[in-house]
Amino acid sequence: MSATAETDTGAFGHPALFYRGAAEYLAGTVPFVWGGLAADEPVAVAVPGENLALLRRELGADAARVRLLDMTEAGRNPGRIIPGVLRAFADSHPGRPVRIIGEPIWAARSAVEYPACAQHEALINLAFAGRAGTILCPYDVETLAPGVLADAEATHPVLVDGTGRRPSTAYDPAGVVGRYNQPLPVPDGALELAGTTDLAAARALAHVRAAACGLSDDQVADVEVVVTELLSNSVEHGSGSGTVRFWGGDGEFVCEVHDGGRLTDPLAGRHPADPYQPRGRGLLLVNHLADLVRLHTDDDGVTFRAYFRA
Repeated sequence: MSATAETDTGAFGHPALFYRGAAEYLAGTVPFVWGGLAADEPVAVAVPGENLALLRRELGADAARVRLLDMTEAGRNPGRIIPGVLRAFADSHPGRPVRIIGEPIWAARSAVEYPACAQHEALINLAFAGRAGTILCPYDVETLAPGVLADAEATHPVLVDGTGRRPSTAYDPAGVVGRYNQPLPVPDGALELAGTTDLAAARALAHVRAAACGLSDDQVADVEVVVTELLSNSVEHGSGSGTVRFWGGDGEFVCEVHDGGRLTDPLAGRHPADPYQPRGRGLLLVNHLADLVRLHTDDDGVTFRAYFRA
């Protein structure tokens, strides 16, 4: 089950670990952590809370030498994992190979979340191209659907399981990004501001509707920022205006902005911001504030959809 050899070449490694139960999970992850510590490589672990507790207990005193994060919080929105977890850790150790265990997909992920998760796994390969280090991604074969495991074979060039290591013959990350570039149907009853450039009106309407859906004052303020950033992006970088839509209920609020522009950067919203960068943080901020962000692009333009949960 060892996944420790990836950093030996000085290149980037992105293996998927297929595990059954706690024993296989620890057999595949703990040697990876200890190998990094022995090589004086910075190590981070971002996995769901139950697995995080399992690893913390097994690592013992060595856990203090590892950056530990609960992925259900840090990666609640898959769109913030690359900039806020993976790149944030790697960039804090410039010039050094890093080892990261990242588990962004677990059984409780919803059908609405999953396409963003699969695209995230595919985009890691682009975000870390040319960098030294390894990101090991565990997959629970007992609780995840066969389609999820098939997608893991397409997003990871190396697979690790109880039989050993092997290259993935299905590796096709660009294909996964394209396959989950799915249309986002708008529900009946959605409130729409068509072809608008009026940031103040969109922000005010978002405030009223988000509050009516039960969001907290802080969340309502976040919604206002997200709507402003998405519409501003459409006005400045899209087709010059955007169609804004809102809907929700039962503790959830959804807003989206569509414009007729083109999105050429598949990592838009996932690039960490330079401290001296005066602009260009809008989509990054959207990913940071929203509980989930979905994206769809086609010949008619670009749609960003942001979800907030009370």
